[in-house]
Amino acid sequence: MYPHQAERLSAVLDREGLEALVATAPENLCYVTGFRSLIQASYRGMELFGIFTRRGTALVVPAGDVPTVAAEGVEVDHVGCYGRLFFGLAERADETARRVQEWIRQPAATAADALAAALEALGVRQGRVGLDEGGLGPAAWRRIAERLAGLSLIEAGTYFGAARVIKGPWEIECLQRALHIAEESVNAVIQMLEPGVTEREAALVYQAEVARRGAEPFAVVLLFGERAAILAIGPSGCALKTGDLVRFDLGCVYQGYYSHLGRTAVMREPKARQQQVWDAIQRGLEAAIDAIGPGVAAGRIFDVAIEATRKAGLAHYDRGHVGHGIGLAGYERPKLAPGNDARVEAGMVLRVETPYYEPGWGGLHIKDTVLVTRGGASVMNRSARGLVVLD
Repeated sequence: MYPHQAERLSAVLDREGLEALVATAPENLCYVTGFRSLIQASYRGMELFGIFTRRGTALVVPAGDVPTVAAEGVEVDHVGCYGRLFFGLAERADETARRVQEWIRQPAATAADALAAALEALGVRQGRVGLDEGGLGPAAWRRIAERLAGLSLIEAGTYFGAARVIKGPWEIECLQRALHIAEESVNAVIQMLEPGVTEREAALVYQAEVARRGAEPFAVVLLFGERAAILAIGPSGCALKTGDLVRFDLGCVYQGYYSHLGRTAVMREPKARQQQVWDAIQRGLEAAIDAIGPGVAAGRIFDVAIEATRKAGLAHYDRGHVGHGIGLAGYERPKLAPGNDARVEAGMVLRVETPYYEPGWGGLHIKDTVLVTRGGASVMNRSARGLVVLD
């Protein structure tokens, strides 16, 4: 675990009077242990636990995840598993294979039993324990509460969310790389766009470019013409035509950290209204970014963005929000929404956006990512944010 994460979680233990924090949601599990489970992503309700205490950390996984934990070299003080899965042992087993055999030698019967054993191994026998409800259903919570009857369990999802809002140096590096991969991949798409290319063909290029750079595509919305007004839909066989808007609203995941990018292109010279709307939403985005700084209310940033967009010529413009935090989840605190009094802090990474959708006409997207510093907001994007003209 990196010092920044340990610092943030230790502060939660001290502030809330807890003996341990137990993560269950994928983003919180990754925050505590660095581990991302394909099994958890594939099977709803699969129980995994990342445990943080003042004495150390632990990871509890189903038996099927044990080889992955060993192969990835996850660094925790205790690994526990539950359930049964048979693995053979090669005659000349390496260290990874030996760890697998050691960890699965005596698996717990249930996830709750494995969690109890891990807490015991870390010396947690009494007191208050914060249990993340995000990865548990009501029945799972009841089973765990019954098994850990000697401990006082409290919901801790909000504590993890609060800890994760301030990013450490390594997290910022991962977020920066995720963003740049998305930008480089969008640029590759822009280079191949011409009349006749379909949304699906363009999306496949984006996905391949992201994968080639070591990341995973995320929420790929790449739409042409009137379809660009659809908020969230997958690419189709719709072919690009002269005069069409091309809306990019997409991202990727790198080392567990998310990026999300909004850009717009137009095939050939933009029509007057396309340019007018673009200029207005770009002004709104710029005003929002200029308003960001430590101590500023999230709702104030929203107000500034809406007012600037309207004054720039889009008088009816409105939104439910103009951005939010981003990190180990695509959507994190704070939400830049009306009336939100939450204060922006240095070290937050925010996704700021002022898109516009008009059914029957089209849609435009503009979205940047910023790091909040003591002096304001530092834009992390490298790509230009202007309307891209395809010729």
